[in-house]
Amino acid sequence: METKWFTLRTVEDKESIAQAADILRRGGLLAIPTETVYGLGANGLDETAVLHIFEAKGRPQDNPLILHIPDASWLTRYCEDVPDAAYKLAERFWPGPLTMILKKKPCVPLRTTGGLETVGMRCPDHAVTRAIIEASGVPVAAPSANTSGRPSCTTAEHVREDMWGKIDGIVDGGPCQVGVESTIIDLTCEPPRLLRPGGLPLEALEDVAGPIAVDRAVTQQLKEGEQPKAPGMKYRHYAPHADLQLVEGETDRVVEVINNLVKEKLAEGKMVGVICTDETRVRYPQGEVRSVGLRAKEETIAHNLFAVLREFDDLNVDCIYSESFSKDHLGQAIMNRLTKAAGYHILNV
Repeated sequence: METKWFTLRTVEDKESIAQAADILRRGGLLAIPTETVYGLGANGLDETAVLHIFEAKGRPQDNPLILHIPDASWLTRYCEDVPDAAYKLAERFWPGPLTMILKKKPCVPLRTTGGLETVGMRCPDHAVTRAIIEASGVPVAAPSANTSGRPSCTTAEHVREDMWGKIDGIVDGGPCQVGVESTIIDLTCEPPRLLRPGGLPLEALEDVAGPIAVDRAVTQQLKEGEQPKAPGMKYRHYAPHADLQLVEGETDRVVEVINNLVKEKLAEGKMVGVICTDETRVRYPQGEVRSVGLRAKEETIAHNLFAVLREFDDLNVDCIYSESFSKDHLGQAIMNRLTKAAGYHILNV
């Protein structure tokens, strides 16, 4: 398949936006930029187009997709019984990294929702992508634009690595600003339930929606046979090729343990990666050491995390040891991604 490349940094390029929208309208696959990660988009009402998303990614078909829309006025086109809380949250946080689970209308295929009678809805904070969706006239189902299980794509070049020749088009809208996927909240239950932490901290949601329960899938792996209600709940996600292990504990002890593990692996002739922060970078004398940002500024860690995991893939390291991070605020999303990338392999020291 020939993949068309669009460099689109402004909504003023009407011709390119129209061409990109046409790919979606006629049932093609288009990689689109958002503020979180790049998405692999298709017409969410077209079952065949949605099937092609799963095929291109190698994604399990019980893993639900999120519908992307340009504004909250589109909610009633695809959702039943939209609660007032949805509009309050949309007014405060859309466009932005928030996905709301709502009851779907019959026009939304079960293939899009992973067989569920609910659907995730999101309005991305990227003007070019919203313009493309508006021009297409259809809601865009778009999981992350990576091969299933790999670290998500935060640049168009990452998408090229995984999807070139498999999809109809890639829109280069620049690097993603947030770097981890959207926060997913289920509004079909009371109290609302956090299904996936993401670029919008739980505390900010509770300021608007009141108390929110946290689904156990945020911190634990779903059991075999359990159906996920949202993306990122069930399968191993965000993972580099190499085995990744998280080391959790007091900072000095974590640094000591990681250095000892690196020394052991190097003695075995292994190539080892280390994930740390700017504050601890100088304390790791051996291995391929990469900082994901400043511990004091969690947004830098979220922004850089997937790019660092992909860099380790390029280096073909044999194993990776990572420091752990706070589980509060944006750290909840960072640790969720790292825990799933590590396959829940955590060493407490």
